[in-house]
Amino acid sequence: TDRRLSDRRTMTTAPALSTTDLRRVVVAAAVGNVIEWYDFYIFGSLAAILSAQFFSKSDPVAAFLNTVALFSVGFLIRPLGAFVFGRLGDVVGRKYTFLITLSGMGLSTALIGVIPTYDRIGVSAAFILFFLRLIQGLCLGGEYGGAITYVAEHVSDEKRGYYTGWLQTSPTLGIVVSLAVIIGTRTALGTEAFNARGWRIPFIGSLFLVAVAIYIRLRLQETPIFQEIKAKGQRAANPWGEAFTGPNLKYVLIATIVVLGEGCVWYSSQFWALYFLQTVNKVDVLNSSLIVGAALLIATPTLVLFGWLSDRIGRKPIILTGFLLAADRKSTRLNSSH
Repeated sequence: TDRRLSDRRTMTTAPALSTTDLRRVVVAAAVGNVIEWYDFYIFGSLAAILSAQFFSKSDPVAAFLNTVALFSVGFLIRPLGAFVFGRLGDVVGRKYTFLITLSGMGLSTALIGVIPTYDRIGVSAAFILFFLRLIQGLCLGGEYGGAITYVAEHVSDEKRGYYTGWLQTSPTLGIVVSLAVIIGTRTALGTEAFNARGWRIPFIGSLFLVAVAIYIRLRLQETPIFQEIKAKGQRAANPWGEAFTGPNLKYVLIATIVVLGEGCVWYSSQFWALYFLQTVNKVDVLNSSLIVGAALLIATPTLVLFGWLSDRIGRKPIILTGFLLAADRKSTRLNSSH
């Protein structure tokens, strides 16, 4: 009993911040996240066009599949980004780590907009695109978790679901912003000019958005919990070892399974839906973007709602209910296809 009481006294908790201060923290973290996801999503939204620009036109199907493979690489590299930048966040702090990830994401995205096409440099174009896609995924793997941690370490336990729920809207808003930029650029330039060279504008425009986000984040302070942990000398000497050994391993495995299921539902209902509209139903970029963007905007408030509800009834019931609803939707879709 004395040991447990001693351990509890050494624990750190988030301070009681005013609602205004909490909003400032959430907005600053979310702005960077929105831009990170914007950078990540424009690649997927323009997959059909990128396949024609960076691969041989002799086999359009193979070119498109290669582009989808490159898109998937960005997901496969994300766990490594989480490991690397998560460790860096424990060493130098949350604030400076997600400044690094934000800068890396923005620069790699902008460079995609200036790569010479397959017609000019051949297969080298695809290799450069592959490298930049790796950088995107690596940085996003560190950015998203870092931003969530930053907000969580400012919020008390009883309100953590609600405030991090606002941050969960950033991926949705990121894709909406990317679709809005694509729609606006395509409308202004026309279909032919957009497909030829206008597709570069959303990528290069990322530099401006990132500059704004960096300015906002530079005004942030380090999280009070991290400052206290650092002052007490309680930073983990081997965080990877602690995470993947002992009782913590169980929680890591459970969280991994949960995230795998969530990711399957999230991306299949958005990106694969967008691919299907554009490649199978032959819906143009403008209308397919409008359809997906409208659906995302309608669904966005539910992220905050269920985050708030998780503070009232617990995280587990919310997660299990979401999985059951998603499984039912998938089975209904499969039955209707037959």
